[in-house]
Amino acid sequence: MSSKIPLSHGREGKLILVVDDEPRMISMIRRNLELEGHQVIEAHNGIEALDVVRTRLPDLILLDVMMPELDGFETLRMLREFSNIPVIMLTAKGEENDVVYGLELGADDYIPKPFGMRELSSRIKAVLRRTERPNTTPDKAVLKIDDRLSIDFNRREVIVNDERIKLRPTEYLLLFHLVENAGWTVPHDQLLAKVWGYEYRDEAHYVRLYVNYLREKIEEDPSNPKYILTERGVGYRFVDFKHQTEGNP
Repeated sequence: MSSKIPLSHGREGKLILVVDDEPRMISMIRRNLELEGHQVIEAHNGIEALDVVRTRLPDLILLDVMMPELDGFETLRMLREFSNIPVIMLTAKGEENDVVYGLELGADDYIPKPFGMRELSSRIKAVLRRTERPNTTPDKAVLKIDDRLSIDFNRREVIVNDERIKLRPTEYLLLFHLVENAGWTVPHDQLLAKVWGYEYRDEAHYVRLYVNYLREKIEEDPSNPKYILTERGVGYRFVDFKHQTEGNP
């Protein structure tokens, strides 16, 4: 299987690809993002967008859903076969089912139209933050939870029954903060602030969705989890593996 195109780095302003079949929308986004110091490139359909990604390596993609020929969902599905560049979906559809579908395909965020430029800018900053590694890491690069599960913090992977499974940036950050507080319940709002950013304080469904994604990757039985436990009405708790390892109750 071919390796994925990495994220590009090294610019103060970011290279942002805007994919939309509405020239007015692209023009408005370009004007505002360039004022913030970003460089903007554009594509007007999904096929063109995939070609641009391969040649220009943008730092982030703003991807419209409703496009002719190849819609945003299908474009994202094809993109995730070779690239982990962060993607924010832009769409006139704001129903939860569409949001969930986009996130399941690998989107990093989802903004329904119409939206304000201040909100878009805030979301872009938050998504770019999540693609960076935390400032601190656990004492060991590879952390052994038990005989079945280990976490490789350098590679952002979990190792389940000796099989390496790649984590998306948001999944990695969520797992990082849960493991960092193992044995303690982390409230929903704290997870939102730490992983997504303060601007996501009203988006509690993101935590639930990504906990489910993590459970699908690390739990033997996701419907009966043993690692990521739910404290109803409060938040989530990662099992206190250190005490278990030491033989304490």
